[in-house]
Amino acid sequence: MTEPSGDPGDGLRQEWVGLPGGRPRLAVRTADGPGRAFLLVHGLASNARLWDGVAAELLRAGHRVVAVDQRGHGLSEEPAGGYDTDTCADDLAALIDALGLAGTQGAAVVAGQSWGGNVVLSLAARHPGRVAAVCCVDGGWIRLSEAFTSFEQCWAVLAPPRLDGLRYEEVEARIRTALDDWPPEGVEATLANLVRLPDGGVRARLRREHHRDIVASLYAGDPAEWYPRIQVPVLLCPATGPQGPPPDGPAATAPAADRAHATREAVAAAHRLLPRGEVSWYPGAHHDLHAQQPRRLAEDLRRLAVRAGCTQEEEA
Repeated sequence: MTEPSGDPGDGLRQEWVGLPGGRPRLAVRTADGPGRAFLLVHGLASNARLWDGVAAELLRAGHRVVAVDQRGHGLSEEPAGGYDTDTCADDLAALIDALGLAGTQGAAVVAGQSWGGNVVLSLAARHPGRVAAVCCVDGGWIRLSEAFTSFEQCWAVLAPPRLDGLRYEEVEARIRTALDDWPPEGVEATLANLVRLPDGGVRARLRREHHRDIVASLYAGDPAEWYPRIQVPVLLCPATGPQGPPPDGPAATAPAADRAHATREAVAAAHRLLPRGEVSWYPGAHHDLHAQQPRRLAEDLRRLAVRAGCTQEEEA
């Protein structure tokens, strides 16, 4: 069942979709167009609003757009469990069915950012027929077990910062300063990852225990198992260029250079194993490149939708 609730702007409307089988009610930001549908999926500790700029571009091009808050994120319901990658992918499959996203224009093009990239690959591999093409935005190749020797070490590094004792205004000012070159809707969407407490304090919208569950799923999972099973076009959009940052900078840049090298290796491996994979590099882009560079990503997604209408022989 879909429950409308007003218009958040840019032609999008806020709705809630009840899913069968005891799954949570998910919040979506959606707009109708006659063209092929796009389902836009955020990453860990993020929310659907980070896709607003991309959604507006796709809507102007005549597409149907649905950006979803995954379970426990944004305005969606917060169940006690089910935060592993495959369960969240099953949520998306149920959402596609509930909204009829296949429609008369064919199955939806599905894009996922960061952890969301892993989620949409699980969806495409395990629910064939519901997805026409996949875009992985600086994610979809995340294998945390390759970077850490144990989950305890992984969590010690990747646990979100504690916000206890901080004021909302203080955190807001830091975010606005850090993102001063972003489109305004991307900044406001990032702030929506926070909850302003009645006493003026702040907490992350995603509960810490659920954040940990998702990181644990990323540590345990290996998206390479899905790559050969995905027969639809897949576009990989990494947020570092093929050459990465210059290796001869100060010592403080070494971790960034190491991350860029690891990204290049992971993307190259994914590209080799995906039957219909392509890569579009975003040199120097932010991890949330969908919010930082919405116009360019929307153009890549529209080209991907064209590929979705082609056979593998026609692409070749």
